[in-house]
Amino acid sequence: MLYVVIVLTLVLLQYSFFSFQVGKAWVKHEINAPAISGHPEFERMFRVQQNTLELLIVYVPGLFLFATNTHALSAALVGAVFLMGRHLYFQSYVKDPKTRGPGFLMSFASAHVLLLGGLVGAIIRYLF
Repeated sequence: MLYVVIVLTLVLLQYSFFSFQVGKAWVKHEINAPAISGHPEFERMFRVQQNTLELLIVYVPGLFLFATNTHALSAALVGAVFLMGRHLYFQSYVKDPKTRGPGFLMSFASAHVLLLGGLVGAIIRYLF
């Protein structure tokens, strides 16, 4: 489980980095709270943060379900794909939102592999 904890910590630190980038863009472009629009760079940073938050709701429980019911090291490896996908998503979305697809697909798919793999592992483990 050590690798699962490491990967999860890195993912949460990455999310904190995205949040910090939103705050920097908020100040740089003088966006006044509670506004969440006003400058394209800020809006792209904000969307990366929000989309990441939306996927974390699937990723975090999926990571632990997979690790406890299937295989911890495999969970960490698939979890690392999520981390890399989010990095690619961040870079591409901020540069040109039209290029965000590969990073989104990597992270979306890996989060759902974890979730479904955890479910299948639990069914096999507890019913068979």
